[in-house]
Amino acid sequence: MGASINSVINVMRRELAGYFSTPVAWVFIVIFLVMAGVFTFYLGNFYARGISDMDPFFQFHPWLYLFLVPAIAMRLWAEERRSGTIELLLTLPLTTWQAVLGKFLAAWLFVGLALLLTFPVWLTVNYLGNPDNGVIAAGYIGSWLMAGGFLAIGSCMSALTRNQVVAFILSVVVCFGFLLSGLPMVMDLFSGWAPQSLLDAVANFSFLAHFSTISRGVIDLRDLVYFALVIALWLMINTFVLEIKKAD
Repeated sequence: MGASINSVINVMRRELAGYFSTPVAWVFIVIFLVMAGVFTFYLGNFYARGISDMDPFFQFHPWLYLFLVPAIAMRLWAEERRSGTIELLLTLPLTTWQAVLGKFLAAWLFVGLALLLTFPVWLTVNYLGNPDNGVIAAGYIGSWLMAGGFLAIGSCMSALTRNQVVAFILSVVVCFGFLLSGLPMVMDLFSGWAPQSLLDAVANFSFLAHFSTISRGVIDLRDLVYFALVIALWLMINTFVLEIKKAD
């Protein structure tokens, strides 16, 4: 067990070092912080609302992640396959699952770091009023969990191809489907012919529904389990895809 954990940690450290050895990390962080600020203070009318909360900040996170997280995830395996280093990685004394988990955790921690760097918004809210910091903390937790779901999907799409652009497009399309699954434009496709149980199942796939519940300060076990299952499922598919590619 200890050896398995060490293998995952070693892969995670290698991947994190790779982020900060290139401009990719800094470009992502700067773009994320700038776009989060623009959406919060301008599109979200942060000051004009006159309410001391961070709803304008969190409500745009799903759409920020829709494009920025796949941009991070697209290189996880596509770059390894293009450069040929995936063969070297998978010949090391570790399992495919450990490699997948290590890479995913590195990317998830990196996105978490970018999210933590938005703390000036939290300081601004507390300076202007007396917000419910418990709700804000829940919002950050929900945002990070949702980012993990996007990353797991993006990592799996990256394993399917050696082309990063193709991996990015596939990730955006699949993630977009998970975002819209609970909205009327999707539900209308099933209403009228599908049983209610199927409609409920499609609605429950929505990232927006589960994230909005947590961002309101309601940490429901069902929402936590949902994100955990989404991450686990896509990482398992990722591992399965790599095993097939390795056998080819």
